[in-house]
Amino acid sequence: MPGMTRPLTLLGIETSCDETAAAVIRLLPEGGVEILAEKVHTQLEEHAPYLGVVPEIAARAHAELVDKTVAAAMADAGITYSDLDAVAATSGPGLIGGVLVGMMTGKAVAQAAGKPFIAVNHLEGHALSPRLTHDCPFPYLLLLVSGGHCQFLEVRGLGDYHRLGSTIDDAAGEAFDKTAKLLGLGFPGGPAVERIGASGDPKAIDFPRPLLNRPGLEMSFAGLKTAVSRAAAAEPLTDTRMANVCASFQAAIVDVLSEKARRALAGFEPGDGQAKRFVVAGGVASNKAIRTGLESVAKGAGAVLIAPPLRHCTDNAAMIALAGAERLAGGLESEAGDLGAGARPRWPLDEAAAKSDPAYATGRRGAKA
Repeated sequence: MPGMTRPLTLLGIETSCDETAAAVIRLLPEGGVEILAEKVHTQLEEHAPYLGVVPEIAARAHAELVDKTVAAAMADAGITYSDLDAVAATSGPGLIGGVLVGMMTGKAVAQAAGKPFIAVNHLEGHALSPRLTHDCPFPYLLLLVSGGHCQFLEVRGLGDYHRLGSTIDDAAGEAFDKTAKLLGLGFPGGPAVERIGASGDPKAIDFPRPLLNRPGLEMSFAGLKTAVSRAAAAEPLTDTRMANVCASFQAAIVDVLSEKARRALAGFEPGDGQAKRFVVAGGVASNKAIRTGLESVAKGAGAVLIAPPLRHCTDNAAMIALAGAERLAGGLESEAGDLGAGARPRWPLDEAAAKSDPAYATGRRGAKA
């Protein structure tokens, strides 16, 4: 990276939802990232009986796992804490109990080792995640699509994000999970819908495509749950019917994201003769049908689709370490916070847009997007 004279080695910690993760990465002066270690502990068994993530259970699990996870990552990396240049941890947005566990752990490690602590926006981690493994210079168009967020942004540079459009209710991943719960498919819901839908007919049921014909990039997925509920009640849920419901629901999501992506790409110009790059990141980016639809859109727009490897689409600590390293290299760590930084349950990437034109009612926790 410009201005870097030596590699930067960071420990990253991620505990925003139901994965306890730690990673050690090295940001290289000539560009590129070396991932020295990655450790992730999931909490599937703890949350499965409830068909969704229970915040209190997640926080307790993080508290039990985070020390061991950090120690294992450091051991795999083969370095000591004195070899680190800084410690980065997710400080929002997310389930506040889990965020606090990871953030306090990161602060403790940083203070004990005498290293800077960098508070990282979880969404910035997703926004920068393709840079872990791909040549992905700024600017690029980003579709951030996860369990809690679904929005199009221009990533103009480090810390410079411009929201183009967002869901006005449920995120796409939330719609997947709630549909799975409604159909009794277990947890995690999104992969279950994708797996069962693979053998179904995506045209069997004509589900609505909310806001598809409305100009702009706003999206809505809440109404799909009602449509799925009605379809499930209309006929007995045989294996074939279940597969068709899942496939048709997924096809509706793909159609909406694809059309909105086409519009976003049509209005995105990187300038200076640069290639048009379209990044899709977040947990839902691991869905194969969605990736295939977005690949087709990108090709039609003359853009390059960049998606992180599947392990970096879902929540992970390598992207948090990278965000911290890039902020440290760019002299932006003071903007992210220090040992006095607080946890934030909501932390929009484009805070100016969230304040002036919130996609969600702000409430006492602040604007979500």
